[in-house]
Order: sequence, then structure tokens, then C-alpha cells
Amino acid sequence: MKLLHLDSSILGDHSVSRALSKAAVERLTAGHPDIEVTYHDLAAEPVAHLSGRYMAGQSDDVQHDQALQEDLALGGRVLTAFLEADIVVIGVALYNFGISSQLKSWVDRICVAGKTFRYTEAGPEGLVGDKRVILTIARGGLYGPGTPSQSFEHAETYLRSVLAFIGVINPEVFVAEGLALGAEPRDAATKAALATIATLKAA
Repeated sequence: MKLLHLDSSILGDHSVSRALSKAAVERLTAGHPDIEVTYHDLAAEPVAHLSGRYMAGQSDDVQHDQALQEDLALGGRVLTAFLEADIVVIGVALYNFGISSQLKSWVDRICVAGKTFRYTEAGPEGLVGDKRVILTIARGGLYGPGTPSQSFEHAETYLRSVLAFIGVINPEVFVAEGLALGAEPRDAATKAALATIATLKAA
């Protein structure tokens, strides 16, 4: 079994989403030393944003210089790592109501027609529905159901939409929020999320 672990927060050791994703991976791999874990820190090793040259480079009649060859190879590695993973754990930080640009760049490399989705006469069809995806989300404010800022939350909602598009209908989502409201709320929210993660179904 293969597990792909991604982090996207720019806060390093101060990141709650990283602490949560680490706890999720530890929970999933406990008692399963045979699970192969691949880790990608998207903040430390960012995936380049999509470019017109990259998109055009998918065609065989486009001349590939070294930079484009390297970019195409990177996109291939990112997509392959995702496709080969049985489980994907993503640490998600909320920045300005959405996901980080680093995580968006990764998403753009895995949404590939013919690989993770396809268009049919009945509409788009996701191709990776057998994959287990776990999101560990950290939010400074309060954006949960019923809060005044619920409509401003575009990280969890966006990722749920993208994942559904490629076939992952029911990702497992763990959220710690209100982290910027003070030390006590931050500690309580983090502990509550960790306690919930501790109940994760084994791999």
C-alpha cells in the first residue's frame, strides 16, 4: 500500500495543519510498517504554476527545450505519485479564504483529462474514485456551518469540489479553526482535531 503525504502551509513547525497531517499519517501507518510513505512539502519544494508553454508542450509537434522538458517531467512525477497512492493525506492551510498557491499548483498538475477525469456524452467522469483522501485543515477564524463567515470559506469547499470532479466523493475532513483567536482557543481546537484524528479508520 502506498500513502502520499502533502503539506502546504508556509508556517513550518508553527503550522497546525502540518501537525494534524502528521498525526493522521502516524495513525494510518501505526502497526503497518509495510505502508510506503512518500512525503512532499509543497512550501519547501513548490510545484511550478501552469504555463501556456507547459500546456502547449503536451503536443508532440512542440519543440521542447530543457526548461520545458524539466517542467513536463515534474508534472509527470506529481501525477504519477498521486495516481499510484492508495491513500492521500493533505495538510491544508486557509489563506485569504482559499488554499495556498502552492497547493493550487499541485492540484493543477493532477487534474489531467484522460488520467484523473474524462469527458463523456453524459458529462465529466472522475477516474480515481477508489482513492482514499484525508484533508487536515487549519483555519485562523471561524468558518464552520452556521457561522457568519461560512460563505467566505473556499479551501475545504474548493477541494471537495475538485476531488468530486476526479471521482473522490467522500474525502475524510478534519478541521481545527479559530486558531487566531488566542492561545487558549488555538490549543483547544488543535487538541479536539487531534482527538478526532485518533479515531481514524486504520489503513
